[in-house]
Amino acid sequence: MAGLAVSGISSELVGRRVRLRPLRDDDYEAWSEVRSRCRDWLLPWEPRPAGAPYPSEDRTSFITRCSMRERERQLGTGYGFGIFAMGRFVGEMNLSSVSRGAFQNADVGYWVDQAQAGRGYVPEACVLLFRFAFEEIGLHRVQISIIPRNRPSRRVAQKLWLRGEGIALRYLEIDGRWEDHVRYAVTTEEWTERRDRYLRQWLSGSANW
Repeated sequence: MAGLAVSGISSELVGRRVRLRPLRDDDYEAWSEVRSRCRDWLLPWEPRPAGAPYPSEDRTSFITRCSMRERERQLGTGYGFGIFAMGRFVGEMNLSSVSRGAFQNADVGYWVDQAQAGRGYVPEACVLLFRFAFEEIGLHRVQISIIPRNRPSRRVAQKLWLRGEGIALRYLEIDGRWEDHVRYAVTTEEWTERRDRYLRQWLSGSANW
């Protein structure tokens, strides 16, 4: 059973193999071990202005970051989750830049432990997040933006039958370089059409990774 946060919004999203929940202070050791081991693998894909130092990942910075994520959740502007598979921390998934009014949109971002990549954890986590976005907090659209050469992330979008919306030129500054991004999206209408297939394939059946 998913836990409940402020205003009845789920704080834990539970799938077949994956559980999403906000990171806590006591997750630091597991988070730090994965981030340190996978640093060279993750750095080329992470937003960072030219000349900016690599973000501090000490315990104090991690605790501050957890507090900021909780504040975003309270305000309804963002929802950050750790990805846990078989009880082990394997990555993060965030629903950020939540827009209301006429847009009702948010951005999805994620990263996964290099040692756990290719096991279908991220697509399953995405399905949990889509269900949360459309059925719990009432968004109309979510989007994922991916550097074209990031083939593993693009493969996630393909596995989930996400609609491509073209290439946004020089969209984000990644590790000091303005990078084009392929943009993918799914709307609540598309979620409704595919919901049973998503749940059957990723949350109850045997996924074809």
